[in-house]
Amino acid sequence: MGRNFRAARVYETVRDFLETDVVKRAAGQRPRKPPAWFSAVQMIPPTELLTRPHSIQHSPPDANARRPHNIYRPTKIVYPEDQMRYQFYKDHPWELARPKLLLEHDGKDGRHRDWSKGLRQPGMALSGESVVQRQLWLLENTPGMSVAEAYDAARHEFYKLRQQEDITRRIAVEEARYVGAYFGKGPIQVSMINEDKAYDEWRVWAYGHIQKAAALQEQGSAQVIGTPDVLDVDVDDEGAAAAASEAPAIPQ
Repeated sequence: MGRNFRAARVYETVRDFLETDVVKRAAGQRPRKPPAWFSAVQMIPPTELLTRPHSIQHSPPDANARRPHNIYRPTKIVYPEDQMRYQFYKDHPWELARPKLLLEHDGKDGRHRDWSKGLRQPGMALSGESVVQRQLWLLENTPGMSVAEAYDAARHEFYKLRQQEDITRRIAVEEARYVGAYFGKGPIQVSMINEDKAYDEWRVWAYGHIQKAAALQEQGSAQVIGTPDVLDVDVDDEGAAAAASEAPAIPQ
């Protein structure tokens, strides 16, 4: 069975269709516009090789495997910082809630800074990335230091700087309030107000449902209480009729 080359010849096929449109234009008909990808495929045509190239393998093959698997799948790109970031944000999930600066120049901004001076870097806010880059620098420049030791050293530096930030922020707030500044309600107070409002609305809703349930219960009990009178009347009438029928006839 022959191979199908129509996918590789898509440019030639569309070009032929457009050439027929030139004839239609000469005849006075409206030609069709070329697709958006036409010029791109013209500059970068599809490959002429029908064999799939093997991806670059960054790890030695498994000698015990009987048949190789995923030989055409691209291998994962893994950096040493990935596991460090995962470990830090796993231990400090609330750091993800802090605002981040997403502006980068070449994606390697951390490599252009001097991490030998600590976590404080000019033009860069303190974050988990500072801990990761500091830990990586310690591993590369301190002989005999393990990953856990470098992580603990960078983490303790991070804690000290965070404490300094909290103390500085608290002192600034106290000084501003001393001179008459008013900051309004904080996020915790606003959350408590919203929670109380939702609770009050739920209480009104629950009270209405309780009143409806009580009214339905009273109505049902009234119906149940009224049924024995009807039953008694019916039973008495039926008993009287039965007694009259069973009574002996009076001789005349």
